[in-house]
Amino acid sequence: MTAFISRNRSIVRLDTSLERLLECSSKRPLAGALATVVSTAGSTYRKPGARMLIFADGSYLGLLSGGCLEADLKVHAQEVIERASTRAVEYDMRGPDDILFGMGAGCEGAMRVLIEPARAGGGAAEALETAGRILRTGEPTCLVAVHEATELPLGTYSLSSLPAFLRDAARGVLAERASREIDLERGPARVRAFAQFLAPPPHLLVCGAGPDARPVVSAARAMGWRVTVVDHRPAYADAEQFPGALVVRADARALLDAVDVSRCHAAVVMSHHLPSDVEYLRALARAGRPDYVGLLGPVARRHRIAEELGPLAQELQPRLRGPVGIDIGAVIPEAIALAIVSEVHAWLAGRLRSTNATDET
Repeated sequence: MTAFISRNRSIVRLDTSLERLLECSSKRPLAGALATVVSTAGSTYRKPGARMLIFADGSYLGLLSGGCLEADLKVHAQEVIERASTRAVEYDMRGPDDILFGMGAGCEGAMRVLIEPARAGGGAAEALETAGRILRTGEPTCLVAVHEATELPLGTYSLSSLPAFLRDAARGVLAERASREIDLERGPARVRAFAQFLAPPPHLLVCGAGPDARPVVSAARAMGWRVTVVDHRPAYADAEQFPGALVVRADARALLDAVDVSRCHAAVVMSHHLPSDVEYLRALARAGRPDYVGLLGPVARRHRIAEELGPLAQELQPRLRGPVGIDIGAVIPEAIALAIVSEVHAWLAGRLRSTNATDET
């Protein structure tokens, strides 16, 4: 799984399927199977570390392929659920006719998938929840999927639940900030596992809680991002309007006291209140974080704010995007939110050439 590192060494993970699984499991009883890709070869839809939940009723959350393997995975998952036993299955679609499985997917890839029982209080659920708690603090962690072993039970382990002889290998993954295969032998015992490095998901700071901030927060939350919303106005700083986000009521001048901006990967300033926007940007300029700061509004407004900031405007300029958002011809609030979140995503993925403010209208 790819983790992107910014110029000041902050790390972020854009594949937030783990967060989506955890959110789903918090809303409905967890009774099913967890399927995890543990190794791949050639071209595959998902890479090692990708997960999906398959429930006892046959419904599922997430995808491990473009739909060509899910039907067969559900059959295996049903057997895993009924027998309460973990197994690893392999799919090889690298032939012109997919002779082995007859699926005709044409993906030209192979995949090994670990399927294990997933129920509240079980080992898999506890490992995922432990990882989720750590990630919500903004710290990285790792999960280890043991898919072949002579003595150790197959399944997903958190760092704290790993046997001692695997713990050092997992700590190495954290130190290296990179996932890797583990293949260990201790006498007659052998263990094959996939140790997955998990950087924290993106943390977006939204300065301003007006009505048009709601679709921005909704779009970010839909992708599993952490979101903090700040506003000084009681009528706007309403947590009920921003499900899943942390809403902080604070004056813009107190931003750095109210929020640890060093834990945020990107910020969007959109209060529609000029004095507040000036103070938000002043605080972010002084903090030197995050590396991406987006400003809503036309170029003329940005220039006026720069005059108010004085010398701080030059310090902020290398990190500032304004007007914020990819130009997709957005008109309605939902489309504007799409443009904003898309630009933040592109920057986090290293797809934007620069964060310098532009002169686009």
